[in-house]
Amino acid sequence: MTAPYPIKLILTMFLVDWWYNALAALGLYHKNAKILFLGLDNAGKTTLLHMLKENRVQVHVPTLHPNMDELIIGKIKFKTFDLGGHETARRLWQDYFTTVDGVVYLVDALDRGRFPEAKRELDSLLTSDELCDVPFLVLGNKIDMPTAASEDELKYALGLEDTYGKDNKPDVNSAVRPIELYMCSVVKKMGYADGFKWLSQFLS
Repeated sequence: MTAPYPIKLILTMFLVDWWYNALAALGLYHKNAKILFLGLDNAGKTTLLHMLKENRVQVHVPTLHPNMDELIIGKIKFKTFDLGGHETARRLWQDYFTTVDGVVYLVDALDRGRFPEAKRELDSLLTSDELCDVPFLVLGNKIDMPTAASEDELKYALGLEDTYGKDNKPDVNSAVRPIELYMCSVVKKMGYADGFKWLSQFLS
C-alpha cells in the first residue's frame, strides 16, 4: 500500500513545524530583525547560533570570519550575524552596526579572568552612536558548571547593576536603556529562551 505522502515530504513538513514552534517559543515569530551575536572568543556565540538552527550541540573551531544566517519559513525572517570574538575579529564589529535591531552579547561566566576584557568590549558597544537605540541582551553562559559566576557577580563585573528589568514592558518614555542580563547554559538549553523573549519585545 502506497503512503499518502512521500517520506521526504513528511520530514520536510515536520522540520518546518519544528522551526515555526522553536522561533515562536523564542518570541521571534513575525519578526524581521537583524541581530548581531557578539562577545569574546569562546563565549559560546557560534554554539548558540547552531543550537537555535539545529537544536543540537556541535563542536566548533573559533569563528575566524563573519558568518551570516537567514532563516525564512512562512512569514518568519530571522537574520543573524556571528562576527567572532577574537581580537582581530572585534575590529570588524563596527562594520556591521548599520540598521541593527538587537545585539546578543555572550559572556563566559566561567572565565573570571576575562571579565574586565568583556566589560571593556561591552562598554565600547554601549557607547557607540550607531547602537545608541539598540536593545542589548547579555547572556552569561556556562552556568551548568558549578564554578560559574552568579548573576549578581557577573552584573557587578560588567557594570550592569541598573538594567532595564526582566518584567518591565517596553516604554518609549523610559529613560532606562533596554539592556538585560540572563544567565544561561547553551549546551543544556537553559535560560537563553527567556532572554530572547525579553529581547523580542523591542524588535519591530
